[in-house]
Order: sequence, then structure tokens, then C-alpha cells
Amino acid sequence: MIAVSKMSTATREVVDDLEERFGRKRVYLFGGSALLIALLLLLRFATSGNKKQPPPPPRPVTVAKAVQRDVPLYLDQIGTCAANESVQVQAQVSGQIIERHFKDGADVKKGDLLFTIDPRPYQAMLDQAKGQLAQAKAQLALDQLNWRRQQELWSKKVSSAQEADTAQATVATDEARVQSAEAALSAAQVNLDFTNIKSPIDGRIGLRQVDVGNTVSAAVNGGAGGAVLVTIDNLDPIYTDFTIAEPDIPLVRQYLNNPNLKVLTDAEGDNFPPREGKLYFIANTVQPGTGTVQARAITPNPDRALWPSQFVHVRLILDVIKNATLVPNNAVQNGQNGPYAFVVKPDSTIDLRQVEPGQKQGELTLIKKGVRPGEEVIVRGQLQLAPGMKVAVQPGEAASPNEKKNGPADSSSTF
Repeated sequence: MIAVSKMSTATREVVDDLEERFGRKRVYLFGGSALLIALLLLLRFATSGNKKQPPPPPRPVTVAKAVQRDVPLYLDQIGTCAANESVQVQAQVSGQIIERHFKDGADVKKGDLLFTIDPRPYQAMLDQAKGQLAQAKAQLALDQLNWRRQQELWSKKVSSAQEADTAQATVATDEARVQSAEAALSAAQVNLDFTNIKSPIDGRIGLRQVDVGNTVSAAVNGGAGGAVLVTIDNLDPIYTDFTIAEPDIPLVRQYLNNPNLKVLTDAEGDNFPPREGKLYFIANTVQPGTGTVQARAITPNPDRALWPSQFVHVRLILDVIKNATLVPNNAVQNGQNGPYAFVVKPDSTIDLRQVEPGQKQGELTLIKKGVRPGEEVIVRGQLQLAPGMKVAVQPGEAASPNEKKNGPADSSSTF
């Protein structure tokens, strides 16, 4: 009470002072105006809080339609190419090379002449073998006449049985000598033929390792030891070697007999489309340390675009998924509850859908669950969107990317 009394006294003193300085009328006029302004401000503040905020304008977004098409079920790997056939040409007989019949890097056919070794020593051996065979045949003919004569004499009891047996044994010996001479003649003919070194396969020949004038040695007993003259590789078809990870083996085994199983081989930066081949081989053991299984495909290569030891991208297509739903990759976002996509409804509001994505197909992603074909999904402008918000589709942006009305998807276009 004392404080209130003191405040009232102080206020009265201030008012009296103002009345003495400006007059009572002016003081009351200014005070009433100030009070009126304060009331107006208070009223405006109270009424402004009850006004509704205008709704925000629709957010601009870019959309695309979910499309439906056939797409491959695949595994992607890195592989290398290998020649279908590779032969190291070696000399079968020793001698001096006197001719070369090919150009380095040329394509050759089976049976094409590559080198010629000096045939004169082997021609002489062949002629000698022919002479020895003629001698053996002449001796055989003479001994056969003697045997027939001894048989006649023995039948007339003129000669003994021992003489007839001796003549018969001589004929048998001569027949053996004829066979030996014929074998020697065949061997001499083979050696002479080996002086003409021919291509054993169709393919592309490499860089020669010896020139005309060099003397080469034959392989020992047909095995190792002979000098490699040149290498020939068959490049059409060509092998594609790759590996399959151990966790993917059960899936691959499931589709091994599938008619849609095939292998695409693509060399990066070669401006050629991927080559379609067949799975040729798959190992039955897992490689220790790597946890992978070796696999090989055979791929047509008529234009020689693929080369041995070249690194390539390999796509093992296991099957074709019919009527799959696809959306652009940008439409699928990751949130706390997993992948999701915003779907634009007919009234321009948006719906947040939890989706189950599958494999990517190039610029598109397969959607197993959550979006239906024909629905529009937002591919750009998802930031700060919420379910139920209105959006404004950018003019001309709604589209179905890469949509194909009929037929299966081109698996090579998404490689």
C-alpha cells in the first residue's frame, strides 16, 4: 500500500508539472491520443492472429510415366577374350628355310603353304627308299619262283621237304623286307611333305619368328624342342572368359537349361554393339581364395572386333521378365523406411509410395512393388515434398522415357 501510494503521488506530481508547463487541455489531448493509438495497435495485433495464411503455390516438378515392357534378368561381370584355336607352328623336319609364303598378320586357311624347307635331302632319301623297295620286291619275286619250283620237286619226291621249307621261309623273309621298305618309303615321303609347312587351321597369322635362310630343328619325337616359326589364332568365333560369384551360382544353375540363356560381350569404347553368344562352359568347382566359378562363352566375331586378352564387359542373361514395370532411376529415392517414390495423382497431389526396386535397366529401374504402369512418378524436384502437397508439372516434361510399345526390351541398349 505504501508503494502504491508513493507511485500515485509521483504520478500526480508529474501530471501537475506537465499541466503547469503545457496546460491541462494539451496534456489530456496528448494522453488521449496516445491511449487511442495503443488501443488501435493492440486491436490490430489481436485480429491479425486470426487470419489464415494463404496456401503455398504448387511446387514445380518433372514427372515421367511408369512403363511396362519385357526386360532381362542378368548378371554383369568383367571378362577377357581368348582365341577359339591357337596353334604354334613348328618344323617337323630339320633344314634350312628357303621360302616364306605369307604376310605377317594375314588371314590364312587350313592347308595354306607357310614355309618351305630345303627338300633336296629328303627327296634323296625318298629316292633311296624307292630303290630299296624295288630291290626287295625283285628279290621277293625271285624267291617266290624258287619256292614254287621246290614245291613241284618235292611233290615228285625229287627234293627233300627241308629244301621246300627253306624256300618258303626265304619268301616270308622277303615279304617282311618289302613291308619294311614300303614303310621306309612312306616315312621318306612324309618327311619330304613336311618340308612344306602348311597352316593347320583357319585363322589370323601372327608375326614370323624366323626368316628365310635360317636353319630350324625338328621337334624331338614330335614333341617339344622345335623352334616356333609363327603363331596362328582363330578369332571367329572367339571365347569370352569370365567368372561367376559364389552367391550367384544357385541362381545361374536354376536357369542353365533356359532357352533365353545367352551371353553379351561388349568392348568398351569400340563403337560396336554388344555381341550375343552362347554359354559354352561352366566349371564344377569353386576357385579357392576367390570364391568364383570359371565360365566361358563362345561369341561370333566375323569382323574381328574382339581380340584375345582384351578386357570386355560381360552380361550373362538368365531369363526375360515379362511385362515388368519400369521407372527412371531418379524416381527412386532412399528414406528412413527404405526406397520410395512420389506418385502424382489425377488431382495434382502427390502420394509417397514405398517401393521394392529390382535390377537397373540402363536409365530405368525395375519396380517389383509400389508403382503401377501408367502412373506418373516425380523424377526431379523431390526436395521438401510431402504427401498430399500439390505440384505443378513442368510443361512438356511429362514423358515415358525410352518406351517401346511392342516387343521385348533390347538388352544391349541397357548394357
